[in-house]
Amino acid sequence: MLETNKPFGTDDASYQAAGEIAGITQLVHDFYVAMDTFEQAQGIRRMHPKTLDLSRKKLSYFLSGWLGGPKLYAQEFGGISIPGVHQHMAVGEHERDAWLLCMQHAIDKQPYSAEFKYYLMTQLRVPAERIRQACAARTLASKA
Repeated sequence: MLETNKPFGTDDASYQAAGEIAGITQLVHDFYVAMDTFEQAQGIRRMHPKTLDLSRKKLSYFLSGWLGGPKLYAQEFGGISIPGVHQHMAVGEHERDAWLLCMQHAIDKQPYSAEFKYYLMTQLRVPAERIRQACAARTLASKA
């Protein structure tokens, strides 16, 4: 991975630390392999299409921009609301934790520095929890 003196989360420092789009694409590949493999992830795997090509592309493109690199997702698919994109899914604590388990496994496989691995996993917990909270709010609203 490229070394930078900028703190993660500043400009494109995180994008660089992730290995740019090639590194992000590998991370996403390993994430979906884990999702296909781990028993704990079978519920979230069933929420995805049988063929994951578009899911892989969308996640790679999203992470590119989210990590400070090119806004590939916006260029190809338009704007994104993380909770909104996942509103068709029933995401509770179990699903959030399964997603995070797969991502942790994928991150651990990358040649990232220990500091970046920790930083990235900490940052990814935020949108994962926002998706769970949005789903819980929708469930409560539908019962009202």
